Order: sequence, then C-alpha cells, then structure tokens
Amino acid sequence: MSLARTVLLASPRSFCAGVERAIQIVELALEQRGAPVYVRRQIVHNTHVVASLEERGAVFVDELDAVPDGACVVFAAHGVSPAVRAEARRRRVEVIDATCPLVAKVHQEARRFAERGDTVVLIGHAGHEEVEGTMGEVDGMRLVESVDDALALTVPDPERVSHLTQTTLAVDETAAILAALRERFPKLRGPSSDDICYATSNRQAALARVAGRADLVLVVGSANSSNSLRLVEVAARGGAAAHLIEDVGDIRAEWLESAGVVGVTAGASAPPHLVDAVVEHLRAAGPCVVEEVETVRETTTFTLPLAVRPADLGPQAMR
Repeated sequence: MSLARTVLLASPRSFCAGVERAIQIVELALEQRGAPVYVRRQIVHNTHVVASLEERGAVFVDELDAVPDGACVVFAAHGVSPAVRAEARRRRVEVIDATCPLVAKVHQEARRFAERGDTVVLIGHAGHEEVEGTMGEVDGMRLVESVDDALALTVPDPERVSHLTQTTLAVDETAAILAALRERFPKLRGPSSDDICYATSNRQAALARVAGRADLVLVVGSANSSNSLRLVEVAARGGAAAHLIEDVGDIRAEWLESAGVVGVTAGASAPPHLVDAVVEHLRAAGPCVVEEVETVRETTTFTLPLAVRPADLGPQAMR
C-alpha cells in the first residue's frame, strides 16, 4: 500500500514582481518589434523561461558584441554595469532595460555612498551577474562573501565605510556577515531599507515554516538561481532533506520512499506551472493531502519601462 503523504506548499513561492516584469518586457518587445529581440544574458535565471522566450524569437547573448548594430537588446533583470551601458550607446543599439527596480535601488545607493567618500562594501557572491553589475558602479568597491572576509577586510578609512547587499542572499547568513562588518567597522553605514528583496525574504520565511515539519523539501529552480539555492540551504538548516529540481523530471523515487511530509516551493524565477506539475506527480504517487502554508500575501507591482508600455494601459501597465 502506498504511503499516505502530506504536501506542504510554501507561500509565497515562484515568480516575484521583478521577474514577471522582466519576462513581460521581452514578450512585449517581441510583439511590438518582431523577432529577433536580443537579450543580454538570461533574462531571469530559469532554463524553462529562457527556452520559452527563445521559441518566440528572443536571442540570448553573453555580451553585446554578439548583437548587430542598431538591433534591439534587453538588459536582464540582474542589471548591468555602466561600462555595458556605454558599450550599448557606442554600438547604437536600442536598449530596453529590464533591470529589477530593487537591483536599480542598490546601484543608486552604491553611487551615493561613493560620492560621500565612503569605501563601499558589497555582501554577495562572486561571479553572479547582479554582483558584476553592482561592482561596476563604483571603482574600488569591496566584495565580502563570508564572515571571515568581513573580519579580514581592510579599507583606507575605517570610519568611512558603507555596505550594500546582493538582493537574493539568505537572510540569516547575511545578518551574520553584517554583524561581523559592524564589529570590524563600528561606524559602518548602510541603506535606509534592507537590500535583500521582499520576495527573497518572503520565500525564505515561508519555507522556514514548512521545513520544520517536512521530511523532504523540493525546491523548484535552476542551478544558477541564487535565490533558489538559498532556499535549499534554508530547508537544510530547518532539518529537512532538501533538493533543488529543475522540474518534475528530476524527482527521484528513493527520495519519496520514507517522506511522509514533503515541502514544496519555488525560487522567484521559477514558473508556477512547474510547481503544479510537482504536486500532480506527488498526488499520482499515492494518497496525498495538500496544505498551503502562507506567511504573507504579496501585492507588489512594478511599472513597465516606457519603451514597451502599451499606451492603452497607462503608466502602471503590469500583468
């Protein structure tokens, strides 16, 4: 007889407002301009989203040298450095900027902190596209990835240091790094509001509620998605066996053999239909009760850029 199973659906999960906005920007650019529309890097870090847009005529490139002069190019949600913007102007390509407004906020803070004479310290992961874009905003910005990095950091003037944060980090680990920076630099200054985005924080808080009750947690998301990887870490710290899956095809039967309670969530760049498919897979595996575990209801929306905003929908055009 099949094991009776409870499925705990963490809520919020899946797409956030910034991701929805970025995808819609590419869709509207294709509708309005026709294919091809070029996109620098993955518009969001999810292979299913990228494949779907490619089928409609989006062409994803690593750098602008792969974009024909005068073509239309969309900058991905993770943002770009001023050097990339300057290259786009030199190449005379049409730019549609899909940078998440919360990432743009971090860029603005970086410039403001540097202008007042501070050494700017960014808490983040080396190599991530958001970090590359933010680091390009200010000469001499320092990247800190761990508590050890924070404690070992040296700056020209320890009394003039400001911090920023990659928007997709784990809340608890970031707090530990920030505490170490404050220990190292007692006069450390920072933004007036948290840089870790609302969606990242909300998904981690919801999953923390689930992980304590679950034997197994399945996180839907791609391997290059920072916020999805952080969800796996949150679940593991909560005591559950945790796995990142691209889609239902990655689920292994042996994971489910003794898992009476399975938590399910998705990173902010993972489409909701992938979660639905996971739930249906679990239902097909035997008796199953699905319970929604909601911690907060998200209502955030972001305005579309003028370059793609449909005139009949007005300034707040968002799906």
